[in-house]
Order: sequence, then structure tokens, then C-alpha cells
Amino acid sequence: MKNLSIKKLYYSISEVSKITEVEQYVLRYWETEFEELNPQKNRAGNRIYTNKDIQLILQIKNLLREKKYTIEGAKKILENYPSDLVTINEEPENQIVNSNQNSNEVKRDKSSIKKDLEEVKNVLEFLLTKL
Repeated sequence: MKNLSIKKLYYSISEVSKITEVEQYVLRYWETEFEELNPQKNRAGNRIYTNKDIQLILQIKNLLREKKYTIEGAKKILENYPSDLVTINEEPENQIVNSNQNSNEVKRDKSSIKKDLEEVKNVLEFLLTKL
């Protein structure tokens, strides 16, 4: 039996499905809808996901299932906050914000991002307890 408590560089689609609690066919569908989600493939053609991919999947899952965004709405959110800028370790104040937004929108967005990051952190902590 595999020891899943060891952090890996790459995960299979079945492992990612178990970690994120998202069905494999949904993960494949999200790849067609969200250009940011583009896992590499190994020599055999199987998808190999990184930790960054898993974080993005958890963000997409949160937007679609918890916050009830449409796919188009979630795409717009992810466009405004590229996945390489929004990481669990960053504080919202350090993130780049669209310069066209006024200060009230910026404050609201920072608060929203902070809540989202806290939710992702809680999910990851929960997952660690399950491993």
C-alpha cells in the first residue's frame, strides 16, 4: 500500500480525484474549460498533476460548488487572479490586482481572496489529517 503522507512531485488522475474529491471525468472536463488547468502527460499519455494543479482544482471546485459560480464566472475570476499569483502562502495584500478596479472593489476582492485562501488552507489541513 502506498504511503500518501509523502509529498510527491506528480500525482495520477486517480490520486488527484481522491485528494480533491472530484470525479475523474469532471477533472478531464475542467481541463477543456479552464486553460489554466493543463496537466502534463507522461510517455504513456497519462495525466500527471503537480501540487500547483491540485491547488487550482481546489480553487475551481470552491468557485463552482461552494460559491455557485457558473463556469464562465469562474473563468473570469481566474483570469483576474492568475494561478501563479494566488498561492496559499501569499497574503492577499501581495497579490496583483487589476488596475481598472476602484479602491472599494480592491478592498472587497482582497477580503474575498483572503476568505478563499483560508478555505483552501482548511481543506488542505483536513486532507492532511486523512492521509
